[in-house]
Amino acid sequence: MTDPGRSERYPLRRRAVAGALLEARGDLLVVSGLGAPTWDVAAAGDHPLTFPLWGAMGGAAMMGLGLALARPERRVLVVTGDGEMLMGLGSLATIGVKRPANLAIAVLDNERYGETGMQATHTAGPADLAAAAAALGFPVTGTARDQAELEAAVPAIRGATGPVFYDIKVRAEDLPLVMPPKDGVLLKDRFRAALLGKGAGI
Repeated sequence: MTDPGRSERYPLRRRAVAGALLEARGDLLVVSGLGAPTWDVAAAGDHPLTFPLWGAMGGAAMMGLGLALARPERRVLVVTGDGEMLMGLGSLATIGVKRPANLAIAVLDNERYGETGMQATHTAGPADLAAAAAALGFPVTGTARDQAELEAAVPAIRGATGPVFYDIKVRAEDLPLVMPPKDGVLLKDRFRAALLGKGAGI
């Protein structure tokens, strides 16, 4: 159960944040981390250029890195959660070394493991994901805790020369699931077709 004191700590709501990140997305390539971030991105509108991770905890940032390196002319956005990012923290070191200018990572940080019972993650304590990203070589980093800070962050997430990392503190809340397709082959094929054209090999 969510601690009411902590759930009210941050005013930002995750679904509204996802909507702001993806508004008028154009040809943005999006990878959504497993669990709640994928439901949030789906709630903002299912899209063939979104690749939702139904599993592979800790892999979202590295998948985003692969896309960014393969398609340097396209902007890539990873939308993930604090639990998933903590599991894949080492990926930030690799991204800091490779320095893809077209990659941004936005963490929807509710300080909770939402898929396993809302236990507190380390970001509820001293762990600072944005500081970690900065120390590992990200030139643009920040933490957004309210609407004004989010509005300042969105242009950087969508357009700054990266890699970009923002930790966005959101309210801990249980929301209805909004699920994208679950068929992995379908998701792969539609993403490839949208990115490479319908004639692309599978």
